[in-house]
Amino acid sequence: MDLKALHRKRVLTPWQAQKPLDPPLVVRGEGVWLYDERGRRYLDFSAGLVAVNLGHGHPRMARAIAEQAATLAYAAPSLFHDKRALLAEALSQLAPWPEGGRVFFTPSGTEANEDALKFVRHLTGRFKVLAAYRSFHGATHGAAALTGENRRFPAEPAIPGVVHFFAPYPYRSPFYTEDPREEVARALDHLERVLLHEDPKRVAAIFLEPVVGSNGVIVYPEGYLQGVRELCHRHGILLVFDEVMTGFGRVGAAFAALRFGVVPDLITFAKGVTSAYVPLGGVLLREGLAQAFDEVPLPTGHTYAGHPLAVAAGLAALEAYREEGLWERARAMEGFFRSALEELQRAHPLVGEVRGLGAFYGLELVKDRASKEPLSPWHAPFSPAMQALLKALFQEGVYLLAKHNVLIVAPPLTIREEEFLEGVERLSRALRRVEVEVG
Repeated sequence: MDLKALHRKRVLTPWQAQKPLDPPLVVRGEGVWLYDERGRRYLDFSAGLVAVNLGHGHPRMARAIAEQAATLAYAAPSLFHDKRALLAEALSQLAPWPEGGRVFFTPSGTEANEDALKFVRHLTGRFKVLAAYRSFHGATHGAAALTGENRRFPAEPAIPGVVHFFAPYPYRSPFYTEDPREEVARALDHLERVLLHEDPKRVAAIFLEPVVGSNGVIVYPEGYLQGVRELCHRHGILLVFDEVMTGFGRVGAAFAALRFGVVPDLITFAKGVTSAYVPLGGVLLREGLAQAFDEVPLPTGHTYAGHPLAVAAGLAALEAYREEGLWERARAMEGFFRSALEELQRAHPLVGEVRGLGAFYGLELVKDRASKEPLSPWHAPFSPAMQALLKALFQEGVYLLAKHNVLIVAPPLTIREEEFLEGVERLSRALRRVEVEVG
């Protein structure tokens, strides 16, 4: 049976036109490698969708999932469950609040952001929420309304009450400056003006990815997150960090909030909490907020909230991260990762900028470094050059997540130095092919 043909015939692939698709048919994974049905291997240089932090086929994860399946495969969310309690306690211990917090488990990051939206409106009695234009928070109607980029368009008209603002983007400053300090000052002034025009007393929360994820891996200049925190505090607005991508070691700490020393009121998470072995997300609320639900019903719920297989996988993942020192390793390897990618940039004029931290990097591709014209336009299908590059990457045996004109290099935290360098070399060969084609 031709399984690739069957897949093309019966499966709808997210966010893409179906007819031209021709990715590998992967059937197995081991470490940082994926294998197709013919045995050819591909370096998973983006950890799936920046999710498989432990790499593929981790024995602790397989064992924990199998043991839980044999013990209890489902328990209603209204029941207490041993591993739900243990994982919630472990996550509370990781949170940046001295008093700890509580967890509401969800099936994914999208639902986590949907539920955080319900929480902040309920907790504040306010209706409006703000989110950045260059952001992605999920694809369902509430999460899509929070999303600022073009993946929100199919959900429009979206739910009311969401207002977008521009955040710093130093490489393509929306504030007409090349000075990071001026970028921060102008961005915070812009945000305060938006708040004043919307009436801050009507704003429940600001949702923010502490490092922009699939929209370019943009690390905000120093002082911006601190400034947003101060604005929220001054106006009684809750600050929500969407750490679906940045959580669980991706930026060299349990959460980006800890890496940057900026304390939000809520954290949404998913992906790395189970290393994507089983779908699981959630909302962490600081204890002072969670207490509001002690006497009134929690205003949300899901059939698969805290699914036993998922929370068992989450516990196993946290144990593996800790025992293997992977979060610390991502921080220690940061200089090595950056150096290798900056050497790639020097060799290839298509690479306009390398940015990121920990084990999370974006390569912004341009036709011309001086003009910064994107290799593929914003809010449009991939350009022929970008399509050629993605095809060349598969031919070189590399999987890389791409969005617009940005490649996201975010390998499993278990990657060895020689494997990372091999991935960079394969990427270099793919870039060289496209550079020849585009002249």
